[in-house]
Amino acid sequence: MHRHVVSILGVGATMTRKGQVLRWLIIALAVTLAALLTLLSTGIDPAKAQPAPGEVPPEGIVPGEILVKFKPGTRGQAIADTHRRSGGQEKEVIRGIDVRVVGVPAGQEQARAAAYERNPNVQFAEVNGIVEAVAATNDPDASKQWQYNNTGQTGGKSDADIDAFEAWDRTTGNSTVPIAILDTGISQSHKDLEGKVTKSVNFTDSSTADDKQGHGTHVAGSAAAVTSNSLGVAGTCSGCSLYNVKVLGDSGSGATSWVSNGITWAADNGAKAINMSLGSTGSSDTQRLAVDYAWGKGVVLAAAAGNNKTSKLHYPAAYTNVIAVAGTDHNDARYWWSNYGSWVDVAAPGQSILSTTLGGGYGTKSGTSMASPHVAGVVGLVWSSGLCDTTTDNKATCVRDRIESKADKISGTGKYWTKGRINANSSVSP
Repeated sequence: MHRHVVSILGVGATMTRKGQVLRWLIIALAVTLAALLTLLSTGIDPAKAQPAPGEVPPEGIVPGEILVKFKPGTRGQAIADTHRRSGGQEKEVIRGIDVRVVGVPAGQEQARAAAYERNPNVQFAEVNGIVEAVAATNDPDASKQWQYNNTGQTGGKSDADIDAFEAWDRTTGNSTVPIAILDTGISQSHKDLEGKVTKSVNFTDSSTADDKQGHGTHVAGSAAAVTSNSLGVAGTCSGCSLYNVKVLGDSGSGATSWVSNGITWAADNGAKAINMSLGSTGSSDTQRLAVDYAWGKGVVLAAAAGNNKTSKLHYPAAYTNVIAVAGTDHNDARYWWSNYGSWVDVAAPGQSILSTTLGGGYGTKSGTSMASPHVAGVVGLVWSSGLCDTTTDNKATCVRDRIESKADKISGTGKYWTKGRINANSSVSP
């Protein structure tokens, strides 16, 4: 078609050809006008309708996707009409919270979300953000796990641990108490995690639910590695089972929609605790709805406060219905990389934490990602203790209150976190 038009516009064109040219120009003008009217009906600035050469979506969002929540009672035809007018294509619906993942042209995410927001049937619309991966035992390396029982071999204060050995005299957890690990996956072939995963799901673009990055496997070991098996390390709630909920891809990052899907899936499948060693500085209505949904179903959620050395809010940790976890060191002090502030609920050991790694081995990692699973593990211990079984209200409220109210008021409490550093033994003691 393009070559035919060029031929018509050649220098030796006749009057007949000029008439053809005129007709083509009229047709082209009509098409252009129709496209312009379509863009105006969506409320999108035509100057911004197409990405400029080399333009890419803003950093920190999923290219070509937004998240849309319609008001309750909006009929299917109204939803379809809104998609048509706003230039989006529905890809999936996040279960439990009825938020739709909508495909839009890459580079137009914010403009299209704004167009949806102007529709009276829409509750909210937002970009799809990116999150990043933030009793005595005979296990030979348990003595190196200072977070459980710091006797001085690793230096620091002798009471900078969470008194896990004492707690294990009361309970080591129960297999009917699942801890959902929302992360890069779990290496289920690791001898210290073998048989621990009772359910597995993959919400990412990875081809497998297994861990190819290593972060999720390390987190899972801290939460619930097999204990007293004469092998490797111990887990905080060794008797608890694990749900492998892959919401971060093999690169260690993932979409807000993936995490939100993971939260609601874990809640619908009976998880008692959800650990999220991940996050970003961007708030999301979709993610908050997912958190509130899980909390409403009686799930206790814990999340890493972030490793940016700042008091700036970090999500999902900063949501009201999540226990935000800062990291401490061998001296029971805030480790230098840990986020802090009045929005942070508790602290837990997060420096040089020994746990399970890919390839069946063991290694140390540091970060609030390593602190958070200790809290999720203590959540499992409290659920298993039965201390909240007689509670008539939301039992999750009782579990969370025991963890926060029984925390040790170490130096920094009230400044870096509000409740203190967790104490497993106190949490499970009558």
